[in-house]
Amino acid sequence: MAVQKGDSAPAITLPVRPKEMVEVPIGKEKVLLLFFPLAFSPVCTDEMCHMRDSWSEWESLDAKVLGISVDSPFVTDRFRTEEKIPFDILSDFNKDVSANYGVLHEELIGLKGVAKRSAFVIDADGTVAYAWVTDDPRVQVPFDEVKAALK
Repeated sequence: MAVQKGDSAPAITLPVRPKEMVEVPIGKEKVLLLFFPLAFSPVCTDEMCHMRDSWSEWESLDAKVLGISVDSPFVTDRFRTEEKIPFDILSDFNKDVSANYGVLHEELIGLKGVAKRSAFVIDADGTVAYAWVTDDPRVQVPFDEVKAALK
């Protein structure tokens, strides 16, 4: 079962680039986690580019924004660079974090262990303030709901 509103958010340490780990500041500042299935896929690219194109709005909400994908750190770093994404995208290649958050597809289009598109707003005290998960990878994040949860 996915992490729910009111739960304590599981800790996260993942690579942002090959050989460069990042500890997500859970319990230290407000955080928005955006899990997505696969870098360079159409809906995931749309999601990340929406965030990029409206970055000033997101930045004004005073939260650490992070993308998380099961792609390798080589792929997530290239995706972030090529699409000019203004925030870090972490690699959950071993799928531990996606499993801890309960957002791992058993199988998606013949691929095992792909992250479900999901969004989690985590308050500065480490409590999940908003949780949204979809089993349908074609469904886009409800950005307005996420913004409201961050305010």
